[in-house]
Amino acid sequence: MNLFRDMRGRILELLQGLAADGTLPAGLETVRVAVEPPRDASHGDMAVNAAMILAKDAGMKPRDLAALLADRIRTLPGVATAEIAGPGFINLRLDRAVWLDCLSAILAEGEGFGRSDMGGRGGRGARVNVEYVSANPTGPLHIGHARGTVFGDVLASLLAAAGYDVCREYYINDAGAQVDILARSAFLRYREALGDDIGAIPEGLYPGDYLKAVGSAIAAEDGARWRDAGEAEWLPAIRSKAVAAMMDLVRADLAALGVRHDVFTSERALVDAGKVGEALAELESRGLIYTGILEPPKGKAPDDWEPRPQTLFRASQFGDDVDRPLKKSDGSWTYFASDIAYHWDKYKRGFAIQIDVWGADHGGYVKRMQAATKAITGGKAALDVKICQIVRIMDQGEPVKMSKRAGTFVTLRDLVDEVGKDVVRFIMLTRKNDAGLDFDLTAVTEQSRDNPVFYVQYAHARCHSVMRMARTAMPGLDISPESLRAANFARLTDESELGLIRAMGNWPRTVESAAEAHEPHRLAFYMYDLASEFHALWTKGKEDATLRFIIEDDPELTTARLALVRGVQTVIAAGLGIFGVHPVEELR
Repeated sequence: MNLFRDMRGRILELLQGLAADGTLPAGLETVRVAVEPPRDASHGDMAVNAAMILAKDAGMKPRDLAALLADRIRTLPGVATAEIAGPGFINLRLDRAVWLDCLSAILAEGEGFGRSDMGGRGGRGARVNVEYVSANPTGPLHIGHARGTVFGDVLASLLAAAGYDVCREYYINDAGAQVDILARSAFLRYREALGDDIGAIPEGLYPGDYLKAVGSAIAAEDGARWRDAGEAEWLPAIRSKAVAAMMDLVRADLAALGVRHDVFTSERALVDAGKVGEALAELESRGLIYTGILEPPKGKAPDDWEPRPQTLFRASQFGDDVDRPLKKSDGSWTYFASDIAYHWDKYKRGFAIQIDVWGADHGGYVKRMQAATKAITGGKAALDVKICQIVRIMDQGEPVKMSKRAGTFVTLRDLVDEVGKDVVRFIMLTRKNDAGLDFDLTAVTEQSRDNPVFYVQYAHARCHSVMRMARTAMPGLDISPESLRAANFARLTDESELGLIRAMGNWPRTVESAAEAHEPHRLAFYMYDLASEFHALWTKGKEDATLRFIIEDDPELTTARLALVRGVQTVIAAGLGIFGVHPVEELR
């Protein structure tokens, strides 16, 4: 049940009727017509922008068109008032019965309330590929990966809740120079495991102790086979074993955070299979590759720049700032060339909707990748890149200094072990992805309103507490799901009770709008606001006995209010479920 989507559909039908009788021109574009909660709750239950959007094409003043439409809206069942505001908005108030029916729907649908068919109306959900984490396989995941990991995983769950057919993907960057460095670092640890004195780890190699286990495993499996071999002989084998070991480590770290991927795609496998050459041949067949000389990069003087002919992609034809090179000076492919092949491969696997989740240091790479995806798919694929800004780890308001060399480098696993996966998952979504975020190790464990994960979980636990108290205070009262669904909701007359139902009624719209914008943080904001309204109603009951959830001498009213409580519990559990956070029944 989505009251806002249903109302929009009814308004579009009214507009069609106005066009059919000649009052409005036929064929008006209505895609931007929206029905949303008003910014000020005192203005009503819903705000309609149709007159503002359509007035120009209709050749009318917005308020005149609003008057026409409002007259028709007032005839709709369930609409109490339709008032024109400002330059032409229409504010609606719905009958109480509509909201009470919404509470009934919540209890009937359970945690399925709010799930949508937006991504697949009329059939199977549209296929979406969400690629996230994709850290270089050179060590354990660190705190810098945590935000993008959670963001991508929850975004995938959100899209699935909105009816999309979602594939979670991890792209293994195992074809670049960094994995050769990994192999050389692992080879040293292999020799160490054989008893060789390797001395200090040379500059430029990975010094982490996590590679000792890799070296020991190779020694146990292969013995001294590689000790005296030349690098050309041992490098491919050691590289393969080291990458596999690192990916096992990555998968374990992801599992600790409750993250799973459907697909792991290897860059090296794409390169070895000739996919890069195939992708560039496709671009060349479209006349989008040429040999040319680029201008010096911004900030470099001409005498610091050596112009040379390069193989270039016409990225500027597709929204990028400049054309982009596809080959290095040694003739090997650039990372960009491999990435083009990868996104083309995703498209050929059936993903016209692609979402990449990247770290803050990749912001300058967005335009070229979107240009390449548009070019190689002939505009049939859309790539949305979500940049996740850095997370600062704090403790009691002070930054936690991190240094690989000093041994205080914070891994993702460290963070999960310190505060728990549920806290990490929720807190990472309390700010929009492109805004910086401070993660205070002390604050996230405090039991206060300032700690959003506690505040939301407390609301859910408090709902369970109310039910336990009801069983104790009124042991003969039937509070089974069937009884709560059959409650007399008309007894819920206080404005704060109706306000809580209105807030819950906005959940399906929140899911759809967050999915459409690819912004899962909206769910965190929503859950916090719903929790706040529920806690406020609880507090009112402490101050005014007539507003308590349990009225021992009025079973009918108690049952209705317990139904309200169960509704709040259900919606919060649904939101936490999308977040991959376990809703607690009791806080200790």
